[in-house]
Amino acid sequence: MSTPPESPTKAHLPGTVLVADEPQYLPETHLHDKPDVLKSVPEANLHNKSDFVKDLMFWRNKRLNVLVLLVTTATWVVLEIYGYNFITVASWVSMALVSFMFLWGSTHRILRKEDPDLSGMEISEQSAMESAKLLREQVEKSVRLIFCVGAEKEWFVFAGVVACLYAMSLVANCFDLLTLCYIGVVGGLTVPVIYVKYEHKIREYGERFKMKLQRLHIKIEEIMQKMKKKMAGEHREMKEKKME
Repeated sequence: MSTPPESPTKAHLPGTVLVADEPQYLPETHLHDKPDVLKSVPEANLHNKSDFVKDLMFWRNKRLNVLVLLVTTATWVVLEIYGYNFITVASWVSMALVSFMFLWGSTHRILRKEDPDLSGMEISEQSAMESAKLLREQVEKSVRLIFCVGAEKEWFVFAGVVACLYAMSLVANCFDLLTLCYIGVVGGLTVPVIYVKYEHKIREYGERFKMKLQRLHIKIEEIMQKMKKKMAGEHREMKEKKME
């Protein structure tokens, strides 16, 4: 008795894809091993490029803040109070650093018999490009702010900026550049912390001050409109008298 011919399967037909009769299931480990987005991204890219400045301004690294304050205060005292020249102080500091590095390198060669590793003192191209990009963005923001304030329709914004610049010019007449730089550093390390701590109250007072300025602006506009109407009425009366 002859056996019936086998029916052609998809595997025997030309131009078809081989398909298994029984479904194959992936192991459970593959189903749960999904890539984590946060883990795949380097930690350096998760933070903003200006995190160092923010940490310095908001006292997140207290040792660094204390070091900056001590260095700036010592520089201001030496140059301003004791009257030393900047080049003299810079030469002394450079000599101290070179002497320390020479002693450290010599001691390192004597004890370990190898040259010291100075790779950590190199400035990478990426950090230099990021610093240059950050500086360019800040300059662009400053220039854009100047043009926006100059072309602003609200006069009190323009008046406030001009008043602040005029106040800064008066303050600058009482101090030299070194003292102004020292005041700027100390202010940059204290004002942001105070603002963050009392942000709600400062915004509340700022909104009240802004509302008062807007009311004053409306009153001045009403007075100007009345003066224009009065001048227009007087001009018409003058024309009528001339016509008579």
